Amino acid sequence: MVTALNKVLIMLDEGVEESEFIYPYYRFQEEGYEVVVCASKAKETYFGKHGVPFRSEISPKDLNVEDYEAVIIPGGRAPDKMRVDAGLVKIVKEAFEKGKVIAAICHGPQMLIEADVLRGKKATCWKSVATDLKNAGATFLDAQVVVDGNIVTSRMPADLPNFCREAIKLLKGRKT
Repeated sequence: MVTALNKVLIMLDEGVEESEFIYPYYRFQEEGYEVVVCASKAKETYFGKHGVPFRSEISPKDLNVEDYEAVIIPGGRAPDKMRVDAGLVKIVKEAFEKGKVIAAICHGPQMLIEADVLRGKKATCWKSVATDLKNAGATFLDAQVVVDGNIVTSRMPADLPNFCREAIKLLKGRKT
């Protein structure tokens, strides 16, 4: 049974990989979490990599990281756009500093790199981001899912079941 804050934040921008947004969005709801969609602008429509529309609910200026247990960062082209938004990067940095679970898949670790939270950590990502991850001070592991402290990372859509399972396991482990 999920208790306490019971809310997770999922980030969004143009070009998000639809499966990496949709799968965690519903999977975390199945576990009893309220999933709140955050983007640079609240109440805006953003289109995924394949044209699927998604609507944001909240922007960085309207939220308090303390209200959430986790931040989910899907991949696709969205993280490259998100990492130039100082408010979105600040959310990731604050979540890390407060020990919140941060789950990033595919290109999602670009946000972790921008927030400078990977130094000395083990992580994985889409293969084209691996050099950036290493340059940020992380150890790259080519694995379906890597958990290091409060950070969960995965490589691609095929890793989504393990990605969500490990992030949810980490969240539930904090409640025992």
